[in-house]
Amino acid sequence: MRAVRHLLAICLLPGVVAGVIPALLVDELASWPLVLLGALVAAVGLTLIAQTVALFATVGKGTLAPWDPTTRLVVRGPYRRVRNPMISGVLCVLLGEALAFGSTAVIVWFAFVFVLNAVYFPLIEEPDLQQRFGADYDAYRAAVPRWVPRLRPWSP
Repeated sequence: MRAVRHLLAICLLPGVVAGVIPALLVDELASWPLVLLGALVAAVGLTLIAQTVALFATVGKGTLAPWDPTTRLVVRGPYRRVRNPMISGVLCVLLGEALAFGSTAVIVWFAFVFVLNAVYFPLIEEPDLQQRFGADYDAYRAAVPRWVPRLRPWSP
């Protein structure tokens, strides 16, 4: 049952945002250097997504979905450098796709996804995390930036 919960969350959130919608927006590949660069950027994003999903499942005891959140605060792995590595991963995938397909439409989608999350996190997600995890989240939020990664990992 846990695997189904995670698969559903992955398919509905990053799967649609970074897979289905960009596929509907593009029609041909860019030149091979841009395809290669795009593939590398997307690979970084997919790695971040995989790491965060695994941490949510094993450490957080929940999923990436707001309707099935973690029950423990996750401050390991990429979360020691940046508070939103899942969205950073999705944005990397979108940027990689925009490069690989030379797509202005995917760049516009990338910008929309970023702006949507830049509004959602401080207004919805962060107050919820503060309510659920209290002082632990406050200390984490004070030490780890929302978008730009720390050079040195934070140690709680």
